[in-house]
Amino acid sequence: MSALILAIPSKGRLEEASAEIFAKAGLQLKRDGSRGYRGNLPGLDHVLVEYVSAGDIAARLAEGSVHMGITGEDLLREEIPDMESAVQLCLPLGFGQADVVVAIPNGWVDVTTMFDLADVAAEFRTRHGRLMRVASKYEHLTYDFFIRHGVEFQWLPSFGATEAAPNSGAAEAIVDITSTGTTLKANDLRIPEDGVILKSQANLAAALKADWSPEGRAAAKRILAQISAMQAGEKMMELKFIAPAPPEQFIAIDDALMHNAVASDGAFACTMIVPRDRFPDMRDALGQRGIAVIADMPKFIFGPDNNRAYERLTGALA
Repeated sequence: MSALILAIPSKGRLEEASAEIFAKAGLQLKRDGSRGYRGNLPGLDHVLVEYVSAGDIAARLAEGSVHMGITGEDLLREEIPDMESAVQLCLPLGFGQADVVVAIPNGWVDVTTMFDLADVAAEFRTRHGRLMRVASKYEHLTYDFFIRHGVEFQWLPSFGATEAAPNSGAAEAIVDITSTGTTLKANDLRIPEDGVILKSQANLAAALKADWSPEGRAAAKRILAQISAMQAGEKMMELKFIAPAPPEQFIAIDDALMHNAVASDGAFACTMIVPRDRFPDMRDALGQRGIAVIADMPKFIFGPDNNRAYERLTGALA
């Protein structure tokens, strides 16, 4: 099949955020009905959209039955052993952010690091004759992290209200996902200093085991370039102003893009694109010279960097 199959989360905030990202990138996802499981990208004839649960997208990417999909990095790394051999993380999308963390009772005042937790686990086994229990839905991430830090433990599967396990006596510690830490605090839990396992967010990922046709690769290149250009635009500000002299004579523009600096009647009509965090300094520097500035946010910035995600993908496919 020559089409590129794109898996989109089928419901909830992940579906909404995915649609928003694609729309901002000029790629309007069109679903076949509000409950349909198929769709398309108008203007890209060789793309078939499938609406799949976020958890199943990871499995579909691993087996190569879809070419690209949007899901959380935590799900990909949990569900796919040796993820890098099966899936390429192409672009982080800036939503669905959450940390996979170790959380321990606040009462363990002497435990500040995973090294301390390893000592507690060893002492726990000696004193109680069993392993310290850790409740989590993340079996593989938990085992990898705890073994790497030399912590002896018993994993207990948990698929709901994991944060309640220590207080209920079901487990001594947990591994869970958190966005703000509020739920952990409410349950009298805290994160060791080095207890963050993974800082996760939604990613546009590609399946390395899928059957990639030339048409599919071309569609992937277009999708990645459009989203990358949109993300580049979000990081920058466009400034337009009239200057009495070439701007480089009175302002540092080493990290800015200048174009259309046109001289007319001794003045210079300038357009400058600067990183957003530099905008206040640049605005103030121009204002101190009495230069009025029109500022706007560019929707897209196209350039060589837009193809880097696709180049990494083709390198992995090769």
